[in-house]
Amino acid sequence: MTELGLIHLYYGDGKGKTTAAMGLVLRAIHAGKKVVIVQFLKNSATGEIYLLEQLGAKVYRGKCGDKFLSGMTEEEKAATKKMQTENLQAAVKEDADVLILDEVCAVWQKEMIDRELLQKAVLEKPAKQELVLTGRVPAEWMIGMADYCTEMKCQKHPFQKGIKARRGVVF
Repeated sequence: MTELGLIHLYYGDGKGKTTAAMGLVLRAIHAGKKVVIVQFLKNSATGEIYLLEQLGAKVYRGKCGDKFLSGMTEEEKAATKKMQTENLQAAVKEDADVLILDEVCAVWQKEMIDRELLQKAVLEKPAKQELVLTGRVPAEWMIGMADYCTEMKCQKHPFQKGIKARRGVVF
């Protein structure tokens, strides 16, 4: 029997999208699967990334500079878009059993990636590949393609009380 790879979509304004994806990565690595992660619009590695790399996951990440997208110049945005596209191009060339596209909804929405390449990567993924998409606001076509579609909805968050992100919990 041939293994079937499905598409997962974790989206919404609540915490837990990347966390859910990385939990799936741990399961996949334990099962002996090759995992590739693309973290879009993220420069610094979150706490789990170092460990996942040590466990064998291949990770692509980065953007130009440390600014949020809203504070970037047009040149920085163009360079970031180029980098995001190159990261995706490299990742889809890998023979991954599991491919994580973290914050892919944002790069689609903000047009910070070659959209044609991204759609092709999702729509024409290898049949056996498990594909995970995360982000706040997915495109309708992403929702339509997803086999698993989970919305993370924020009911309450410590940031509302002025509590900043904590190392080992949020990053």
